[in-house]
This record gives sequence, structure tokens and C-alpha cells, in this order.
Amino acid sequence: MADTHKQRFEKALRREKITGHVPQFELVFFLTMEAFGRVHPSHRQYSQWNQMSAKERELHLQDMADIYIKTAQRYEHDAIFVHPNPGELDDTRRLLEIIREKTGDEYFIMMHGDTTLSIPTGDEMMEMSIKMYEDPDSLHDQQNRWMENMEKKASALAGTGLLDGFALCSDYAFNVNPFFAPELFEELVAPHLKECIDTYRRLGYYTIKHTDGNINPILDQIVACGPDALHSIDPQGHMSLTEVRKKYGDRICTIGNVNCGLLQTGTEQEAIDDVRRCLKEGMDGNYGFIFSTSNCAYTGMPLERYEMMEKIWKEEAIY
Repeated sequence: MADTHKQRFEKALRREKITGHVPQFELVFFLTMEAFGRVHPSHRQYSQWNQMSAKERELHLQDMADIYIKTAQRYEHDAIFVHPNPGELDDTRRLLEIIREKTGDEYFIMMHGDTTLSIPTGDEMMEMSIKMYEDPDSLHDQQNRWMENMEKKASALAGTGLLDGFALCSDYAFNVNPFFAPELFEELVAPHLKECIDTYRRLGYYTIKHTDGNINPILDQIVACGPDALHSIDPQGHMSLTEVRKKYGDRICTIGNVNCGLLQTGTEQEAIDDVRRCLKEGMDGNYGFIFSTSNCAYTGMPLERYEMMEKIWKEEAIY
């Protein structure tokens, strides 16, 4: 019997040998309006959610689940990244239940669960920069609160079979360098990242650490925290899939890393060449590699470029 999409994805996370197609997924596929004529779940405003009847809420949850499933089916993704919207636990649980009711155990299902600091917005950057040096305890306290809240949610879902893992989506770096200097990352972020990963693992979940940008100066620390996989190994951030696999491939699954910039604004040939570059670098052995873009299929990326990428994967990404 052939493996399910979930089984293939988990084999890649465990760095086990795989035959057939390279596993693949997309952290976020925002192009649902172009692909299906439907608004992506995370783009919906639910200001009146609490005024809706139970039937209305259920219809919205059914519709959101249907979009996630249609995306996975059309593009043969092995995993579904769910954006609970709204994010209350009961609604999240019901959304996950609907996906499982309709697909069984076919897909690996994950959602966001990072409890660590990320690059602040422009409005918050000065305040956070001051805190890093003058009031680090407040940043530790903040991350501890985030972890406490997420541990409650993760514990409530543990053992239900509804959720397989968490994508840890706090970004740590710009294209040129990390926001956190290595010594500050070691002090302020790494201990909380390790606690987050260890907590989820104890509860039976896989973890995928996502961050864009040039994380080379802090990559040793990230890998040492023990995530199952690293996404997205950003080529626009001077990250090399070949080098990451060479240095860390025996310890971590690599996910990525088609250049989103080239998919959006490069020539067609540049985009094609980069897809093939990614596959060549990731398929250096038939283990520990999951194919995806180097960020996500974001709003503004031409759908035809994403579908071109998927066509090459289907025809050429075979062990």
C-alpha cells in the first residue's frame, strides 16, 4: 500500500529514505481567490463572529476547511498549514475536526505555534531595541507568557489526532543579517525556542522552524534547539540550501527554497532555472528534504508561476 501524504511528510521530517515524489507543501497558499474564487481564511474579517448563530459559524468553518483541502488536493501538497480565524480554541478544534472528517488521516496538519520574539514592526523597533539592553527581563517574561498560553492549547489538542505539528513562524532576520546579534539571540531567544520545541515534542508534536532572511550567524543556535525541520532557507537572504544540507542534513530536515522573488518578477526562464536549482540541491539524497517556495505563495505572486513550479515538481522531482 502506498504511503499517505502524511506518512511521506513525516518520513521526510525524520530524515528517512523516500521513494517516488519529493514531499512538498506550502506554508501559506494565499492565491485562493485566483485558484478557487474564494477568500483565503486568514484574509477574512470576523468582527461579528460572536453575533453569529451556531449554524453560521459552522458554515464558515466548513468553507474554510474546504479551501484548505482543495488547495492540498489540487497541488498535491502533503501537509496543510491551518490559520485558525478566529483563533479561539473551540473554533480551532472544530476546524481541525472538519478537515479530519473530510480527509481522514491523509494529510499532515499543522498550525502556527511560535512563542519566541521576532523582528518588531517599525513602530515597535526602537522600544524593543532599548528593552533588549536595558530591560531584558520583560522580554523573557513576555515569551514565558506566550509559552504558557500555547502549552495550554497544545495540551488540549494533544492525543486527539487532529493536529500533527507546529510551524514556528517568528522571523529573526533581514536579508542582510539577523535582527538579533548572536550573543543577544543566545541570551534572549534561544532558551525560549528550545523550551517551545521541547514542550511540543513532549506532547507528541513535530516542529518546523520558519524564518526568512540571512540566519547564517545564528543558524548553529537554531539547529541546536532541535526543531525537526528548517524552513525556508531564504536565497534572497543569502542562504544556500546546499551548504545547510551539507552542514546540518544529518540533524534536521530542510524545507524550501525556490526563490519567491524570481517567481514573482523574474523572467520565466529564470524562474524555471531556480525551481530546478532547488530540486537539484535538495535531492542530493532521497531523505530529509521537503520542496516549497522560500517564503509562501503570497498575494501578488502570479498563479501561473506557482503552477509552473508545481508542474516541474510533478514531472521531475522523483527519487
